[in-house]
Amino acid sequence: MKRKILISALILSIAGSGCTTSKSEWHSYSGDKTIEHKVDSVLSLMTLEEKIGQMTQFSSHGDITGPIVNEDIEPYLKKGLIGSIFNAVTVEGIRKLQEQALAESRLKIPVLFGYDVVHGFKTIFPMPLAESCSWDLYQIKKSAAIAAEEASAAGIAWTFAPMIDIVRDARWGRVMEGAGEDTYLGALIAEAKVKGFQGNHWKDLYNTNTILACAKHFCAYGAAESGRDYNTVDVSDRTLREVYFPPFKAAKDAGVATFMTAFNEISGIPCTASKYLFRDVLKDEWQFNGFVVTDYTAINELVPHGVAQDEKQAAELAVNAGVDMDMTGGVYLHNLKTLVEEGKVSENTIDNAVRRILEMKFILGLFDDPYRYLDEKREKETILKPEFLQAAREIGNRSIVLLKNNNQFFPITKDRQLTVALIGPMVKNRTSMNGEWSARGNKNESASLFDGLTEKYKNTDIKFLYAEGCDLKEPGTEGFAEAINIARKADIIIAAMGEDYNWSGEAASRSNIKLPGSQQKLLKELKKTGKPIGLVLMNGRPLDLSWEDKNIDAIMEAWYLGTMAGHSIADVIVGDYNPSAKLTMSFPRNAGQLPIYYNRKNTGRPLPEDNPKMDYRSSYLDVENSPLYPFGYGLSYTTFQYSKPSISSGILTKNGELKVSVTITNTGNYDGEEIVQLYIQDVAASVTRPIKELKGFQKLNIKKGESVTADFIIREKDLGFLRLNNTWGTEPGEYKVFVGNDSENVQELKFSLVE
Repeated sequence: MKRKILISALILSIAGSGCTTSKSEWHSYSGDKTIEHKVDSVLSLMTLEEKIGQMTQFSSHGDITGPIVNEDIEPYLKKGLIGSIFNAVTVEGIRKLQEQALAESRLKIPVLFGYDVVHGFKTIFPMPLAESCSWDLYQIKKSAAIAAEEASAAGIAWTFAPMIDIVRDARWGRVMEGAGEDTYLGALIAEAKVKGFQGNHWKDLYNTNTILACAKHFCAYGAAESGRDYNTVDVSDRTLREVYFPPFKAAKDAGVATFMTAFNEISGIPCTASKYLFRDVLKDEWQFNGFVVTDYTAINELVPHGVAQDEKQAAELAVNAGVDMDMTGGVYLHNLKTLVEEGKVSENTIDNAVRRILEMKFILGLFDDPYRYLDEKREKETILKPEFLQAAREIGNRSIVLLKNNNQFFPITKDRQLTVALIGPMVKNRTSMNGEWSARGNKNESASLFDGLTEKYKNTDIKFLYAEGCDLKEPGTEGFAEAINIARKADIIIAAMGEDYNWSGEAASRSNIKLPGSQQKLLKELKKTGKPIGLVLMNGRPLDLSWEDKNIDAIMEAWYLGTMAGHSIADVIVGDYNPSAKLTMSFPRNAGQLPIYYNRKNTGRPLPEDNPKMDYRSSYLDVENSPLYPFGYGLSYTTFQYSKPSISSGILTKNGELKVSVTITNTGNYDGEEIVQLYIQDVAASVTRPIKELKGFQKLNIKKGESVTADFIIREKDLGFLRLNNTWGTEPGEYKVFVGNDSENVQELKFSLVE
């Protein structure tokens, strides 16, 4: 009770206080004048050291995602010199830290607690790349909302998600965190994620079941050279604006509260020191009014980057670039006061950063009650609700991509009499199901494939034999004999293989993206038995499956699906759910093709489709140009037939619209969902344009034997790009429209845009 009186007294005291600091360069996130007045009033009471403290974030004892900073945070916490803490967990643990912050600090400003809630908090959902393959914006928003509800019940008010980097190189381990290679779809998913975490309006953040989201990593982190984490990026401003900026702009327009800097450099400037990114584009051009936090120790890393002689200069570069909060590095805490005194950083710059941070604390209601998220009863009642687990299972169903299915290997229906050999290191594996970013999910309690299958097929005539066969990572053939013996006794083989969760995610780049260890070698031995083989993959990135595609009967990409993984996969294997997911990231034929993506440029010497061996063209001597499985690709247990598409007119005027229609008929034996995709190409423009770009899609539920017509509307705004004069807009001319079930299997139409 005493604590609440202290906070109430503070609010009363500042309510009548005037603002004595300049507001220039600060724009309120909420636009609420009452909150603005309170922010300015609190700021007027603060010393310079206290302001810098609000710009400082430290990690509690917990998960470490970078160099360990040996900093005893307790003295700073008690003095009110820490604005945020992350990696603190549980209501009990967070309460203790908040109590420390309020007991002795002068102004009793509450601490903001954050955590990496990437794809679930306690109930773990499919990793984001998997979830994006559902193309289901409603379900994606729902999973983020559930994650926010669980995290907020455990005292967390801020997540460092969504990651909305466009990713085109499967060697990069963090592809698992993003939504794939396409900018259009990536922007829609960014919006869905932000609104799932935060709600549809800034006022929703006052509710205790929402949390602040963080758009990361700004910018182009996914374009790291060689697919190597933290590596250099060198892209043009045109590429930034057409490919990498749009998902971040969509997140900003959806109301995202915070942005995170990227580790990489662009054009010789590390992002954390880039005035262009954070002042010119984000805060001035886009009018982003939330605050910017670094990634883990990113300011410290300006020194090894080679743009700062020491951490003092690093602090100067970062804060003047528009970076508001220092994650774990302690660089602001130890250097900003001196920089202000030396005139290298203005106190107005400090004030504007602190205003942004304080506003978020007011919006969350932390000044009203610093303990409003700390309710042990709510925590216990919210975590792992049955309906949350069911939602994770259903979203898992929708995230599984069927890549190959010769002779209808899948589904394996319950009415059959079969002996099935379950072989591979992922059959009983639970620890990898959550992926690397597992938050507070219990790796040992996630459902394995074995758990799911034995539960699904109990009391049937389908019997299972099991052998691990080989290790997930290390080479070795010790288990081959047992696996082959089991395979010979069975009618069919389900091989469950993939990557250990530590082999994808942050700092998990790979130069060889084939199945690790001896897994492919085991598959080759199983192939010699002559038994039909279905391969179920659990991994965090597109793999090189060229041999598997040629030699294995069926391939199911199940990714890391989280807490309910085994049950989700079993639902699809048995046929209780007909797979509908489509790839959002192309699978290469080998790592030498990387980066590979569907919306590439044509070059001056494109390879003709009808003459793939033509000399002196842009091609490889040893492999086709095309991916093994393209963007938008995915099979179903049923079949869909597309009619010839139609277009309402061959002419599009600047204020007009065209309608493209296609009828899809379910010609198979199962009800199913089909994701119909529409792409557009600008045939000739003032600058080169991609060969096609996704501009629309519809996910249709079509019963067997029935037909559904998909209508797409094309308007001039859908054709915009960064023109030669560096303005965004359109140019009159010829366009192609492509409609189909993936980025390569399409039918073509034409129209012209006229003045």
